[in-house]
Amino acid sequence: MLITRLKPALRFAHLDSIGLMRFLLALLLAASAHAAKTLDIYFIDTEGGQSTLVVSPSGQALLIDTGYSNFSGRDADRIAAAAKMAHVKHIESVLITHHHSDHEGGVPNLLERLTAGTFYDHGPTVDTSADQQKTFKAYEAAMEKQHRQIAKPGDTIPIKGLEVTVVESGGEHINKRGDANPFCAGVQPEPQDKEIAENAQSAGVLIQYGKFRFADLGDLTWNKEIALLCTENRVGKVDLFLSDHHGGETAPVVHGLAPRVIVMNNGARKGGDPKGWKTLKETPGLEDLWQLHFSVAGGSEANVSDTMIANIEEHCEGKFLKVSAESNGAFTVYNSRNKYSKSYAAK
Repeated sequence: MLITRLKPALRFAHLDSIGLMRFLLALLLAASAHAAKTLDIYFIDTEGGQSTLVVSPSGQALLIDTGYSNFSGRDADRIAAAAKMAHVKHIESVLITHHHSDHEGGVPNLLERLTAGTFYDHGPTVDTSADQQKTFKAYEAAMEKQHRQIAKPGDTIPIKGLEVTVVESGGEHINKRGDANPFCAGVQPEPQDKEIAENAQSAGVLIQYGKFRFADLGDLTWNKEIALLCTENRVGKVDLFLSDHHGGETAPVVHGLAPRVIVMNNGARKGGDPKGWKTLKETPGLEDLWQLHFSVAGGSEANVSDTMIANIEEHCEGKFLKVSAESNGAFTVYNSRNKYSKSYAAK
């Protein structure tokens, strides 16, 4: 009799245990799903060029520039490897900031490895040099089978879960009011003849995920930085900034962006020049500067700590930097070379 009476209780206890396990599993899955909802940005080493893979929490991806051609498809291989890590099989949008070989050269190689949706650029090249014309013709040939759209200031690039706004393109900037930029005082434009080049045509974007804001302005030149950010800052303050022109000479007006972190996409012998590095390092309120490469020109005086450099040796393995951002503005930077990461709390 005693055994008979205990059976229902045992059965109930068994069911309760199963229910508890299911409940705990559901909590774990929910926590895992919540943890996965970050904006992930891969700063891919193209050894002095640019390629940045932006992966929305929705899983959709934007690729900004494609590095160089040649080198046996080195840069496209590195992009494909980053895409695989990010579980990206198709790139929804590709932004070519401008028609230089270190930014658009890798397009044909990329399309041999990954499928892509719409390509955005500022329009025809203004660079008449033979080498750049060759690169642009290869790009145009690749676009014959792709959907291509001219990016204009104020346009948005559709990536689910993100706000991607073109702030500069084709030598024009977004028509938007902004706060006064105190760092414009005393900064003078350079002679105009330096501005007649592809760099000045760069398409730049502001990417927002909730409170987190990231700006990439391509190879925007000194005068165009002034036009965009003075006397009003039309971009606003950002959390993360990718240095213009690979950390080359930069107008101090970029201090108005007030980034907490700057990433420099330099190569060992390209970009990262001491004067540009110093301007970036002196940004008021800057918490950290990270570099894709140790700059040979910078030496011991104009490089950050090795901990925050993805590639120390000139002949490198192509290590990357990764930023993972939450919608509340908190983010983490990860160095794939040494597995070092640093987190920046929401503000």
